Amino acid sequence: MAASSAATVTLGGKGGALTPAAVYALANELSSPSIDPSALQRLSTRAPSPQETPASLRELALDGEVSRATAAVLLNKLLLTAADSPSALVTASTATSLAETLKLDSALTPASRDEAAVAAASAPVAVALAALIDCCAAPLARVADAVAALSFEAARGDPVAFEVPASGDGLSAKDEADVAADIKMLIFGSKLVGSAGGASSISFAKVPTVNGIFREAVRALHARVRIELNAPVKLGKRDAGETGEGKAEALVVLATQLARALQAVCKLSIARVNLVAEKSFDDAELRKKLTVRFKIDDLKGMLDKIIDSDAVSVLKGVYNYLLKVRDFIAWEAAVAMAAIEADGSIEKPQADGEKEVGSSTEKPQAGGEKAKGDKKSKKKKTLGKGTSAVLMFLRDHVNIGSDVPCVNYGLILKWEPALSSLLKPKCPELASLVEKVKEIVESNEVRRLPKIPKGTRDFGKDQMAIRERAFSIISGVFKMHGATALDTPVFELRETLMGKYGEDSKLIYDLADQGGELCSLRYDLTVPFARYVAMNNLSALKRYQIAKVYRRDNPSKGRYREFYQCDFDIAGVYELMEPDFEVIKVLTELLDQLDIGTYEIKLNHRKLLDGMLEICGVPPEKFRTVCSSIDKLDKQSFEQVKKELVDEKGISDETADAIGNLVKTRGHPLKILEELRKGGSKFMENGGSVVALKELDILFQALEKANAIDKIVFDLSLARGLDYYTGVIYEAVFKGTTQVGSIAAGGRYDNLVGMFSGKQVPAVGVSLGIERVFAIIEQQEKEKDESIRPTETEVLVSILGKDLTLAAELVSQLWNAGIKAEFKLTTRVQNHIKYALQSRIPWMVLVGGTEIEKGIVKLKDLKTSQDEDVPRETFVQELKNRLGRR
Repeated sequence: MAASSAATVTLGGKGGALTPAAVYALANELSSPSIDPSALQRLSTRAPSPQETPASLRELALDGEVSRATAAVLLNKLLLTAADSPSALVTASTATSLAETLKLDSALTPASRDEAAVAAASAPVAVALAALIDCCAAPLARVADAVAALSFEAARGDPVAFEVPASGDGLSAKDEADVAADIKMLIFGSKLVGSAGGASSISFAKVPTVNGIFREAVRALHARVRIELNAPVKLGKRDAGETGEGKAEALVVLATQLARALQAVCKLSIARVNLVAEKSFDDAELRKKLTVRFKIDDLKGMLDKIIDSDAVSVLKGVYNYLLKVRDFIAWEAAVAMAAIEADGSIEKPQADGEKEVGSSTEKPQAGGEKAKGDKKSKKKKTLGKGTSAVLMFLRDHVNIGSDVPCVNYGLILKWEPALSSLLKPKCPELASLVEKVKEIVESNEVRRLPKIPKGTRDFGKDQMAIRERAFSIISGVFKMHGATALDTPVFELRETLMGKYGEDSKLIYDLADQGGELCSLRYDLTVPFARYVAMNNLSALKRYQIAKVYRRDNPSKGRYREFYQCDFDIAGVYELMEPDFEVIKVLTELLDQLDIGTYEIKLNHRKLLDGMLEICGVPPEKFRTVCSSIDKLDKQSFEQVKKELVDEKGISDETADAIGNLVKTRGHPLKILEELRKGGSKFMENGGSVVALKELDILFQALEKANAIDKIVFDLSLARGLDYYTGVIYEAVFKGTTQVGSIAAGGRYDNLVGMFSGKQVPAVGVSLGIERVFAIIEQQEKEKDESIRPTETEVLVSILGKDLTLAAELVSQLWNAGIKAEFKLTTRVQNHIKYALQSRIPWMVLVGGTEIEKGIVKLKDLKTSQDEDVPRETFVQELKNRLGRR
């Protein structure tokens, strides 16, 4: 991937991760470092015990790029280690000095004993060089495939070269299969490849294998670099110097494998250049120049010098080798582009809406000769969809425009350095090219890995742990208020849903007619609830429902097409404002118990809103459409809303301004209520408004007694665009740093049930937008810097061997006793402990040969690291006692 374009890179963040791209950006001064504030707080304030900077750092002659990369890696390692171990500390002055300068010589003399040990054990120079290699090699893996596909088009190759069995059976290489599938996707739709006289060359048949090995080498190095960048140093009895040497040697092995793979990639690249030159150009002199420009011996000599040097020299050599390889790939791209541009029989890709310039004339190539097969009478052949897009991208980068009047050696020489520059991570366009290639190969036009539709998501174990916890809280609050659960079909008859949502009806998902009925996916849970009440002739029901709803919206951050809603509704005839009070109280309890932080509940009344519009001079037939515009005031300025009211909905400027003055009314419920009811208020002259203000008075008094009034804000701008609301309306808004907008909303809808049955059953409810609440909770978990426990396992039964029958006996006793337990079979006790710690399981039952002979088990408390031998016949009761069970 290309280097980060962020202005700063944060180092030492416990929840974050330092990436190779970030190291490259710091090394090349594309970004500046900053220290995570929490990391600075954790640093020791003790005075350093002076010790010389490690010779491994002091004696190195590092250039600017490598020196800055090393400083960044070392600083991050010092900060992480300081947070992880009380015995490995870094002073604040050292950290600050390194962050300000990224200069090793000025920041590391003298160093404390622990700082020096961390520096020696972390092999920062080797890790920094490996990170630079990783950052440069990763995007090249994608680009090499795209360039090979361009050469394949230019040589009119045979697609049989990419008929590789799909991986998955354990007998085929995944990376090889993926490369073949990616190139097939790039050439998909081509009218050039597979044609008579095309190239059936080993240069293309080897591409899946060789480029697949390159991918594998890149991935192996990346995995190791990621660990070395972000794992704290474990100092103990091991010699720090030897530890660092071991890490450097491991990186050397992986980097050398990468260099070998690169050599194979370049060897094939040169062979493809020769093949393209032979197939595409008649001019012998031009062919000779193209084929002698780069020789594999140039790289072989570099590679031979790398082997058997010290670790840092090897990694430096691989890095320089990688930079040279870019020139080979760029040269192949330039030659392939030239061959395609010079061939008049190929229809050149153009930007949307453009016609090929000069498409009716023959284009001369070098020497003024006509390109092969360039006949006016023949229909031109097209490139694949993917290769067309790649060619246009490369064209734009070398600034040759959409038409090349004459291809010659000088022009190709001009393209090569421009394309080589494109392959540098510091070039912003490299990320765009890699993203474009990735988008092409993942477009699913040829068999690819499955995808999910836009606007939908999968939820992993950590996310589901948060969700289940939240759902438990929510359903608990609902049940506390006497609500019963209800479930309704995920789709309804279309006629059930239409006419209930105002302008939002356009977002309803319609289904194809499969059985003589026109159906749609449910838009919310309120209309299905009203339909259920009407269909079953109920006069009263207090229910809750937690289920998914669907909206044909444009997906964006925090906005999905499939998402959960949690609804609580009360239907039936009650004392005035009785159910309204309880529903709002339920909402405050939900948000308080979910512990999401500060929120407010904006509240208004539909009759008061209608009264306001009437006072301002809005015709009654336009009340609902004007309300839908007012409802946008939380996202748009009044000037934008006014423009919509005047230009689109025919409201006069004076009326719009009058609305603007009133919708600014906002504040504490009792204070605003008093203001609206005082003498001379126009609202007291409007019949509907008087009714609304009386109802609000009763509601606010009840909320005050319930200690919930401080959560409410009386806001005349709240409109709630849904057509079915008839009374109180409300909307909860999160006030924290996470930008999620509205998190809950609801109101009274007295006529909705009657729309289905003719029998009026008043109702009021609230819907919690749980997806946005989850976003807040997930962000809070991240800020707490605590791992989320995805399971509730209380005990891990650890069998130090492979005796499944013993594990089955012991774990079944725990299950039968109602204890949540897992079991694991492995001879390595550290694997058991590591799994228990990662899963945050509090207790372990360890059983090995000794325990079996003695008839005991070993109970281990992971929190205190204490263990105790317990007879097998009583271990279940012992665990129940420790877990607080009877």
